Amino acid sequence: MKKKSMLWTITCLSFLFIGYESNGQSLSAIKKEIRKDNALYFDLFKKSDPAIVNLYTDDACLLPPNAGAICGKAALAKDFKDTYAAGQVKGVKFSTLAVYGDGALYVTEEGSWQVFGTNDQVIDKGKYLKLWKKTKQGWKIFRDVFNSDHKRS
Repeated sequence: MKKKSMLWTITCLSFLFIGYESNGQSLSAIKKEIRKDNALYFDLFKKSDPAIVNLYTDDACLLPPNAGAICGKAALAKDFKDTYAAGQVKGVKFSTLAVYGDGALYVTEEGSWQVFGTNDQVIDKGKYLKLWKKTKQGWKIFRDVFNSDHKRS
C-alpha cells in the first residue's frame, strides 16, 4: 500500500512540475528580465525618452499616491511627457526586493525606488509593487503602484 501511495505522489508531483515548466518561466529567468527592464526604464527616463511607455502593457495603469489612476498608453505617455517637461526629476531607480508568482501569466515585483533631481541628488524615495504581465513581447508592467517614505506635511 505504501508503494502505491508513494508512486501516486511521485506521479502527481511529476505532472505538477511538467505543468509548471510548460506554462511558466522560472522565477530566476523572470527576475533577470525584470532587472533588465528596470535598468532600461532608468536609462529611458534619464533621456526623457517617450519610448518608456513600451515597458507597459496597452491596458496598464499607474497608481500614484494622492492622485487618480493613469490608465492606457496615451495617458501614460502624457504623464511622462508632463513629468519630463517639469524638469525637476532627472532620473529614477528601482531596487527589487522580491518577485512573487508562478510565472504563468503574472508576477508581482516588490521593491524600493529613488527619484533623482537635476543635481543627481535623491529628492524622494519609497516603496512599490508592480504587477507584471506576460505578453507576446515579454514581461510588461500591467499595474504600477508606489508611495513615498516621506511623511506628508
